[in-house]
This record gives sequence, C-alpha cells and structure tokens, in this order.
Amino acid sequence: MIKISILGATGYTGQELVRILRQHPEAELVGLGTQQFAGRPFSGVYPHFYGLVDMICEAVDDPRLVERADLVFLAMPHGLSAALVGDILKMGKKVIDLGADFRLSSPAVYRKWYKTEGPAPDLLKQAVYGLPEINREKIKTARVIANPGCYPTTAILGLAPLLKNKLIDTGSIVIDSKSGVSGAGRGLSVNSLFSEVDGDFKAYGLPAHRHAPEIEQELSLIAGEKITVSFTPHLLPMTRGMLSTIYVQPLTPVNLSMVQELYREFYRDEPFIRVYPQGQYPHTKWVQGTNYCDIGLNWDERTGRITVLSVIDNLVKGASGQAVQNMNIMHGLEETLGNNKIAVYP
Repeated sequence: MIKISILGATGYTGQELVRILRQHPEAELVGLGTQQFAGRPFSGVYPHFYGLVDMICEAVDDPRLVERADLVFLAMPHGLSAALVGDILKMGKKVIDLGADFRLSSPAVYRKWYKTEGPAPDLLKQAVYGLPEINREKIKTARVIANPGCYPTTAILGLAPLLKNKLIDTGSIVIDSKSGVSGAGRGLSVNSLFSEVDGDFKAYGLPAHRHAPEIEQELSLIAGEKITVSFTPHLLPMTRGMLSTIYVQPLTPVNLSMVQELYREFYRDEPFIRVYPQGQYPHTKWVQGTNYCDIGLNWDERTGRITVLSVIDNLVKGASGQAVQNMNIMHGLEETLGNNKIAVYP
C-alpha cells in the first residue's frame, strides 16, 4: 500500500483526491493537512464523507503529515509549494504538486506571471510535467511531479497530434475555453457567489491568463518550435466541466477522415482519451466525475479550418484524477486504478 498525505485536503481538489484515493485499492490515506480546519474531522468539513472518511484534519505545517507518508500531494494555491518540496524530498518522500509552482521551467517567466518567487533552480530541474499522454516515461522515475493546469490539459491534449505531425500553421492557433466555477476553488470570492454567476457568462483573465505560458511552453516542446497562442478563458454558470474549442489552419490539404485517423492513432493506447466519431462532439456532462479527456473533431471546408473540441472534468482530469494517474505511473501500478469511473449522468 502507498501511504498518502494530502496537504490542502479541504479545498476542492484536495477533497477530490480524498474521494478518488478512498476507493483506490493500493492507497492508504495517513494524513489530511489543512490551513483552516485543523482538529475537525474531514467529514465535518465535507459531510458527504460521513462514515467513510472521519479522519481528523491536522495543521498543514505539521511535519508528522510528511513523516507518515510515502507520497505527498500538495493541493494548495500557487506560491506555497515551493517552500515545502525541498524538505519533503530530504525526508525521502515523493511529491505531486497540484499547484503552479513547478509547472514553468523558467523562474523569470514564473515571477512575471505569478508575481512571486518560485522554487529554487535545483528543485525546479527535478520536476517533471505530469501529463501522462506526453511524458509517461519521465513520470515513471520522477520524484517531483508538476501536475498540469486544467486549461492546459485540454489545450495540449487537443493540439498534440497536429503539432507532433507538423500539420498546422503554428502562428494562428486560437483556444477558446470555458470552465465551471469550481475551478476558482473553495475560497470566498464575490466573483464566485451564486448571485454573481447564475445566469451569467463571461470572459476573464484578459489580456493574458496565467495558464497561457504553461500552454505555450508545453506546445513548443511538442512542436519543436516557439509557439504563441491566442487563449481566452470563460466562466460558465455550472459547477464542474471544461470545454476548449480550438481553431487551427492546416498547412496542406486535409479532410476529416485523415484528421480523425491521425487522432485515433496518436491516442490509440491511451486509457483516458476518447476520440469521438465524425459528427459527434463531446459534452461536459459526458466526463463529469471521470478522468477522461473527450475529443471531437471537425473540418470546415468553407473556412479551411480544423476545429478541435477537448472536454474534461476540471477537478478530475484537470487536477486530482490526473494526479492519481501520475501516482500510479510513479509506483508501477495499473494506470487506471482508482480512476476507472463512468460519468454521473444526467
């Protein structure tokens, strides 16, 4: 059994980790760290866990949380993980960071976009970007995993086959993304209040969202050239779900059958990627509560554009489910363990 502690267990991604790991046959929860609810049972913070996870939450800085664990999940806001990872590694533990601190390979780029200092360069060099479909071999031997952001997951998985095969104009990529409100976390914010969100639909993070450099960094590595994208996120009046509609221009004549076959071949052995048949375009409800990334494709002969629709549950494949997928790979387990769920529908 892998002994697991979660620091930041009482946020949305933290509780999603608890939900998945509670049903994982090879995982044992040994510590739940929190900044706000130390001394309270986890089921007192999230009553739907009553009788299932009644473990007492501990202060997030209690060193015993790390001492008891083999692997530590960090499910905290950016700027907090950088100071913790070094000590966790010195204790011989592995780390999966669900925050942003280890995602960007350039300290200067991190400072620019997050307005704070990132991890020390020697620690940053040890981190592997944890997108299994792209970096599986590196993940197998990693001690520090930078779990991808939710928007970047949809964008990178949606574009990787086209970029790897150099089929599109890399200077004209447009990524139009929509997310449910849970992506903003559980903290109190006027922008997340029901009366502010209900019946509304808005773009945010303009002129440039913090996930843009992460998307561009990883797409550039896949393409083997510098990639700059137009990326606009939007907030939908729903709790879970994320859909990115991606518009690209092919460099050579294509048709939908060619593009469809390219994606099916590229993701042929991937357990959590579903490429839908021609004429079928995925909905957010089709992945709710699951670790799937569903992809739909369209070729518009009139405009000469390929449209890619990439859909995930932002809390699962966009965060905690992907983190557990990484954990499985790091420990040589079947990759789907704990994550082989069918969507809750309707």
